[in-house]
Amino acid sequence: MNDQRIDKEKLLAQSMVFKALDPVARRDLAAFANVRRHAAGDVIFTQGSPGHSMMAIAEGTVRVEVLTPTGRDVTLSDLRPGDVFGEIALLDGGERSATVRALGSCTLVVLERRSLLDLLQRDPKLSIRLIELLCQRVRRSDERMMEIGFLDLPTRLARLLLRLSVTPPASPVAPLSRLSQSQSELAKMIGNTRENVNRCLRRWQDEELIELRDGWLILRNRTALEALADAD
Repeated sequence: MNDQRIDKEKLLAQSMVFKALDPVARRDLAAFANVRRHAAGDVIFTQGSPGHSMMAIAEGTVRVEVLTPTGRDVTLSDLRPGDVFGEIALLDGGERSATVRALGSCTLVVLERRSLLDLLQRDPKLSIRLIELLCQRVRRSDERMMEIGFLDLPTRLARLLLRLSVTPPASPVAPLSRLSQSQSELAKMIGNTRENVNRCLRRWQDEELIELRDGWLILRNRTALEALADAD
């Protein structure tokens, strides 16, 4: 994707945060934005580094991870085109709260702190959208930490598989039946080890809830997984 083909204003209009802006404000913001590309595996920024910008994803997928006090990597979320990230450090001027890396080649529209703060002072609707985004992220993090702290491994893993199966472009009415995530990736998403995840999946395969085949995790019995996910 060439820079000339990236309509930064149109991209911002597709984002939950920036679609509330009027066209003039979006055009002003897009004029100060720049385009950055990353290859698969690139670290976009690291937890604890200074945060002077906020990014909107034009194409590709990025993964948000945190390092726990015990030294374990936990995956918080995967973000896709139209999503934004980096808003926390940009707003409070502090350090990055997580590490973000590119899962594949990706193109980002980067918004610098000074330009965005100037617009926030002029447009309260954008401030409200950012507050809504922050609240959504806090709720999601609280839910994840509650699951890690209080739910057993089968319940957490069942919830994760069901969440992944409805991640866009899939949906609750048209869920995926096959997942491509590795067991190591699944373990990071629920704050556990690959060995424990493997044992659980092998047991579920024996019970015909799932099937592990050719690198895919195939969901065979959603009803049983939903029952496990609802256990507390």
